[in-house]
Amino acid sequence: MSSIRVYGALWCPDCRRSKAFLNEHQIAYEWIDIEEDADARRYVETLNDGKRIIPTIVFPDGSYLVEPSNAELAQKLGLKTQASRQFYDLIVIGGGPAGLTAALYTAREGIRTLVIEKGSLGGQAATTQEIENMPGFPDGISGQAFAERLARQVDRFGVEVLRAQEVRTILQESERHRSVKTSDGSLYGAHLILIATGARYRRLDVPGERDFIGAGIHFCATCDGPFYRGKPVVVVGGGNSAAEESVFLTQFASEVTLLVRGEALTASKVAADKVLGHPKIRTYFHHEVRAFHGKSGKLEAVDVEDTQTGERKTLTPAAVFVFIGQQPNSEFVRETLVLDARGFILTGHDLEHAVAHLPHRPEPLETSMPGVFAAGDVRAGSIKQIAAAVGEGAAAALFVRNALKTM
Repeated sequence: MSSIRVYGALWCPDCRRSKAFLNEHQIAYEWIDIEEDADARRYVETLNDGKRIIPTIVFPDGSYLVEPSNAELAQKLGLKTQASRQFYDLIVIGGGPAGLTAALYTAREGIRTLVIEKGSLGGQAATTQEIENMPGFPDGISGQAFAERLARQVDRFGVEVLRAQEVRTILQESERHRSVKTSDGSLYGAHLILIATGARYRRLDVPGERDFIGAGIHFCATCDGPFYRGKPVVVVGGGNSAAEESVFLTQFASEVTLLVRGEALTASKVAADKVLGHPKIRTYFHHEVRAFHGKSGKLEAVDVEDTQTGERKTLTPAAVFVFIGQQPNSEFVRETLVLDARGFILTGHDLEHAVAHLPHRPEPLETSMPGVFAAGDVRAGSIKQIAAAVGEGAAAALFVRNALKTM
């Protein structure tokens, strides 16, 4: 056995949670559906004294966990979930390109830096099949390889990284002291905080969607595309992500049906041309998803509507991949910081225009809480590109360095 094996069933919510955890942390595993594999079903029963308990997760050394919590999985996988100190110069919340760039800049200058990341290092960039517009990579680089390089770089400079931990609250303790509370109840202090939690994919919010997320509805083609080898899939969206991931999915799927709400793709011309010229991709404009259907926790059908004619039809793909934009990961500061109407964090000049009387004049990347900065996709006005996030991370590190000089 060379990889982790997850024994479960599509209807099992704990199985979906465990798979999501492994995907978030970019940990390879083999999925085995015990409802389709009698030998696997008997194996699970043997491990569990005759009981059919799922998920049962078997590791390469032969050990296994049964219905593990995320914390138990993190411990088994050796993910560091507790910090070595109680106080740092800087706490970075989020381990994507913006957060990791800031961390390597500050740690390189001897600034004691802690990064807290609930998922895999690299953020959404890590799940991108190919990055072709990153300066310095003329032949492109896979998202996973880019994330691995970033992780090695921050490790080289001694950045401390917590994994499988989520920040719940930010507190202003004093002028020189802020703190964060994590999902396990730990409290860590710092002079300054940088929020770089990025954004996540938006959902369609139609009937049935919630029931089949992870069981036929997905938001990451890199993570879940290989499960649908030789089967038809649907992609929803018209931007760059939808176009690029549609092309990527043709490596596995027998055919890809792309549903576009508008009259044309909004993706770049290069990406759009690849889609429209691909023999395995069928594109339908003016089409929207109205509902998802299935049974036993497994997606079976998708109702779609032609918004020009009003005609409805039912598609029966093996899976649906949704790429319709992003929502900021800012819920934990919704009651603490000033956000824009969409939930992105306001900083600098935009913040000054939004709030009549601020207790301080913020730096360009500083939030409404003095000493708390934001960078990358979670920030209002940011350019949702990897290169831009890297640049903001570097700029935030310089603002942090200057702020620390006054403390």
